[in-house]
Amino acid sequence: MPTRVYCCCSALRPRYKRLVDNIFPEDPKDGLVKADMEKLTFYAVSAPEKLDRIGSYLAERLSRDVVRHRSGYVLIAMEALDQLLMACHSQSIKPFVESFLHMVAKLLESGEPKLQVLGTNSFVKFANIEEDTPSYHRRYDFFVSRFSAMCHSCHTDPETRTEIRIAGIRGIQGVVRKTVNDELRATIWEPQHMDKIVPSLLFNMQKTEEVDSRIGPPPSPSATDKEENPAVLAENCFRELLGRATFGNMNNAVRPVFAHLDHHKLWDPNEFAVHCFKIIMYSIQAQYSHHVIQEILGHLDARKKDSPRVRAGIIQVLLEAVAIAAKGSIGPTVLEVFNTLLKHLRLSVEFEANDLQGGSSGSANFNTSSKDNDEKIVQNAIIQTIGFFGSNLPDYQRSEIMMFIMGKVPVFGTSTHTLDISQLGDLGTRRIQIMLLRSLLMVTSGYKAKTIVTALPGSFLDPLLSPSLMEDYELRQLVLEVMHNLMDRHDNRAKLRGIRIIPDVADLKIKREKICRQDTSFMKKNGQQLYRHIYLGCKEEDNVQKNYELLYTSLALITIELANEEVVIDLIRLAIALQDSAIINEDNLPMFHRCGIMALVAAYLNFVSQMIAVPAFCQHVSKVIEIRTMEAPYFLPEHIFRDKCMLPKSLEKHDKNVYFLTNKIAESLGGSGYSVERLSVPYVPQVTDEDRLSRRKSIVDTVSIQVDILPNSIPSDDVVSNTEEITFEALKKAIDTSGMEEQEKEKRRLVIEKFQKAPFEEIAAQCESKANLLHDRLAQILELTIRQPSVSVGSAFTDSTNCGSKQNSRKSPKSKLEFAACCPPPSPSGTLTITSGHTQYQSVPVYEMKFPDLCVY
Repeated sequence: MPTRVYCCCSALRPRYKRLVDNIFPEDPKDGLVKADMEKLTFYAVSAPEKLDRIGSYLAERLSRDVVRHRSGYVLIAMEALDQLLMACHSQSIKPFVESFLHMVAKLLESGEPKLQVLGTNSFVKFANIEEDTPSYHRRYDFFVSRFSAMCHSCHTDPETRTEIRIAGIRGIQGVVRKTVNDELRATIWEPQHMDKIVPSLLFNMQKTEEVDSRIGPPPSPSATDKEENPAVLAENCFRELLGRATFGNMNNAVRPVFAHLDHHKLWDPNEFAVHCFKIIMYSIQAQYSHHVIQEILGHLDARKKDSPRVRAGIIQVLLEAVAIAAKGSIGPTVLEVFNTLLKHLRLSVEFEANDLQGGSSGSANFNTSSKDNDEKIVQNAIIQTIGFFGSNLPDYQRSEIMMFIMGKVPVFGTSTHTLDISQLGDLGTRRIQIMLLRSLLMVTSGYKAKTIVTALPGSFLDPLLSPSLMEDYELRQLVLEVMHNLMDRHDNRAKLRGIRIIPDVADLKIKREKICRQDTSFMKKNGQQLYRHIYLGCKEEDNVQKNYELLYTSLALITIELANEEVVIDLIRLAIALQDSAIINEDNLPMFHRCGIMALVAAYLNFVSQMIAVPAFCQHVSKVIEIRTMEAPYFLPEHIFRDKCMLPKSLEKHDKNVYFLTNKIAESLGGSGYSVERLSVPYVPQVTDEDRLSRRKSIVDTVSIQVDILPNSIPSDDVVSNTEEITFEALKKAIDTSGMEEQEKEKRRLVIEKFQKAPFEEIAAQCESKANLLHDRLAQILELTIRQPSVSVGSAFTDSTNCGSKQNSRKSPKSKLEFAACCPPPSPSGTLTITSGHTQYQSVPVYEMKFPDLCVY
């Protein structure tokens, strides 16, 4: 009876349940009953409306078997589900998919690794099925969370742990493939999903035993490695994820990378960070590269107070990203990149300056030294990044970046620079000047302009040649190297490297072209500025051998790239003026520097004489060099820049044959058609407005002085009548007779007209007379201040017309020193007058003082 009831009940059950029950054997080891599975599949295809019921019933049985730990029946159920899923592609498959995903979730929630792997494999098969219509209500939040957790598995058995992690990575890959293509579906690009997916992949990529620092794009892993190695599989999935990223969701995919690197402290060392961003830059679409660069810059700003090594690691990553992005689309972030990098360069210099000021004790000094070195690592990384980025820009953008960086260079006395240096101090300002010039040097490397005006516009050349950038030998070296990068349009600089006497310049195979009209115009406008910079640069006391080599190269490049007959004459005048300055030595230069200038002049005149190929000029230069080789080898670069070179005690005892003579040069060049009249006019560097803004020691300080000339033969009653008042305005008029602001425009117009129409001899004579007049005025003032024992300092300067003969006005140096020793300077706030043997002192109230006072010995 019970059997009959059972059979009766079984017959009354729905057909789909009977078909499902029949696929399960009595012994699970026998596996799926294939014949009954074929019947079930035929029934599902024939009656697709039953698919949802079939799926629900299978899910019910699978849930019961999972709870009872019947793993064999669980495997059979999942195999049946997979076959039904692959066979049915109708509209009614949607409810069946929900049951299927429910069963996969049950497996993933179980604690058995085998079931988790089984559920993952089923989900991956489902992910590879292309559905005809999207499912708007389906969510994959649970699967993202569960697969991400599996990627971080910490199972005690290494093999099981690896198996679970591989399953988690494959599950994430399946979610990505299933959802990433259709924008209408529930997207995984939301931050809450990316914050789980990306760190899970990076966690497994980080387990790579050896991170390869490749130059090109990392090679794609093989199929075998994908299946067996979690790191390789995770990297492949990461590439696939980034390759599917679009404009709107690129940032959500990149930001979790920064969070992972910060959390695991992977910026120092930064090999893994560099590896990750190489993958990112090569995987994303080229037009989105600038988004990644923006994110790196933003993260650099956010971590600006971190340790120097962390910042250096981020900047190194930026360098790698820029190196890849520069080959494709850079986007609108060019100035933003440079602006951010220069800002961090200033911050690094500021941190370095603060550390140097803060270190006092021995241990503090040790820590300060370590931080100082770390900051230098940051600075070098920034400069390298700037240079690499700049060198990959097109010329029109590079010229803008050159102007942008030059505008950041602090120039004393002007507010044109846009970099805040208020917290740096003098040492920090010098440091930031060096760093910015090094950056500029990197950007200008390889820059080729058709005309020199394009490479060196006035707005760029003026701050570059500013006196503020001549206060240190390293600054001068960088300025000259930047000029070389911009001037050398035919790659001749390497042939001129090193200062030496070249036996035959033709062997160098110098490349040059005919000077164009734009270059000629440039030299007429800016030539004196270049000559002045070279002239003053040669006379600096802190010059080293490299400075003289760069100055020689500058002269040679001007000769090659910009010299016509007029410029050649100016350069020879400049060389003779340098020789004269070394002989006279008004600046009290050490003997090494004087001999260095002489060697520089010899090397350049030897070069220019062969370049213009005037036989008589070449003969004169060769003869002088030959005599120097025999009698004064320290005047030649091969000897003076050699270690332990013997230096002379003075240069006055040398015969004139060891010097280059102006009359000989003029005679030799005049015979070849050169206009040599200007050679007889000594070169004098022009005085610019920048000199008044520079902190460098000036030649003459204009002050307000008052001197009472009281000779013994003149009674005290006549003192007032025998004085001439010379105020600050009087001294100003002595130098500039116009001095009136309203006459400046008219004066400039007349000067321009005069130089355009007047003959050269007249202009030279007038300039010489003005120079003599200025010299006589200054000599007269100095004689009057030294000659008499009565000196008063105030707001007026008095001079008597009957001050005695020239013999009485000129005293020996000894008498001057005796006078300075016995007559101390008067109070700067009063007037000391000696009248009839009595000393009278008249105080001057502070509010009546118009100018700072100076006592002249």
